[in-house]
Amino acid sequence: MNLKQCVWIGVMALGFGIAGGTARVAASPAQEQHEQDYSKNKNYQQGMRDGKDDFAHNRDHFRKRNFKVADDQKAYEAGYQSSHHK
Repeated sequence: MNLKQCVWIGVMALGFGIAGGTARVAASPAQEQHEQDYSKNKNYQQGMRDGKDDFAHNRDHFRKRNFKVADDQKAYEAGYQSSHHK
C-alpha cells in the first residue's frame, strides 16, 4: 500500500511541476509586450551612464535620482539595470 501511495504522490508532483512550468512560460511573452523601448529617452541614457559608472567602481546604485514623472523614473531604472548588470 505504501509503494502505491508513493508512486501516486510522485506522479502528482510531476504533474504540478509541468503545469506550473507551462504557466510561467505562457506568461513570459505577455510581459515582454508591455516593455517599452526607452533607448532614445534622455533619462534612459542617464541611467545607462550611472549604471556603467557604478559597475566600474563596484557600487550598488550610488546615485539615487528621483523624477516627477513615473515614466521618466522607469526609463532611468531600465537604463541603469541594463548597464549595471552586464
